[in-house]
Amino acid sequence: MNAQIRRIQEMEELLNESRKVLDACDEAFADFKSVQEKIEKLEAYYTSKKWMKDYEDYEAGKIPEDIPCGVLSEDAVYDLLTENRELILEMLDLAKERIR
Repeated sequence: MNAQIRRIQEMEELLNESRKVLDACDEAFADFKSVQEKIEKLEAYYTSKKWMKDYEDYEAGKIPEDIPCGVLSEDAVYDLLTENRELILEMLDLAKERIR
């Protein structure tokens, strides 16, 4: 097989792999954008007096045990907000790098 054929095959493979990844990223990014409003609402709750009241009531045993209360875990919400911010910053860094 000559060098030209190998090059074309390699580039065809790169094209197909890149197309597959970009399609997946496009879909994931659409999901990411659509959840941002929900994350903003969660952050507003987490930083509110209502969250503190709910947390205190949970700690005092006033919330039924069969109710999922992961949102009252300080770490779960904080970690999600931090991860969301870090992902946005990574996307920004990548955008800056690729634009140059």
